Amino acid sequence: MDKKIEIYYMFRDLYLSRKDRDTLIDHNLRYDITIIPPAMLGCEYVKTAGHYHPNVPGTDVSYTELYEVLSGEGTYLLQRRQGEQDTELEDVIVVKASEGDKVLIPPGYGHITINASKHILKMANLVARDFQSDYEPIRKKSGGAYFLTTNGWIKNPTYGDVPPIRMCKPTNTSLAHLSKSREIYSLLKTPEVLAYLTRPQEFSDLFEKLYP
Repeated sequence: MDKKIEIYYMFRDLYLSRKDRDTLIDHNLRYDITIIPPAMLGCEYVKTAGHYHPNVPGTDVSYTELYEVLSGEGTYLLQRRQGEQDTELEDVIVVKASEGDKVLIPPGYGHITINASKHILKMANLVARDFQSDYEPIRKKSGGAYFLTTNGWIKNPTYGDVPPIRMCKPTNTSLAHLSKSREIYSLLKTPEVLAYLTRPQEFSDLFEKLYP
């Protein structure tokens, strides 16, 4: 019988004060922290389970998510489906991020976080609080479109043909009110600037510019 191990830890709905809690609730946001210690899954680097987001009610645009590396290094694998077909992908992006970097997940992309370093990865995220992530499509395919291994990136054969990986930079962009030197938690002072997390259907121009 295989021994079960804990590979990462998620701390949901965090806040520093009652005022911050009220701000998060009033603006339909949730702040979380995830910790991923260095580990190997065979020859593959440790990673999160990966998930997609549902659409905003009444739209065909899915919710987004904002990540920040608090310490360590993270590798973010983003993949976009063609319609709702699990096996057909039209885009695969990899973003390598270090301390202070922000990674904004656009609508339509499933995503997985990988710790390919020898250090603990600690990351925060802000996301709309009123939906449940969908883990099933990636679970059914035994992971994302590619695996990051000690031999580099290897295609997941359960997907068939997949696009080549596009290597992109972190989204430390003023277009989303982000910078490497400012923690995302501080944006709770001006929560209206995070409307792209709760009303992404209104920000198509922003998302088109994130990963050219």
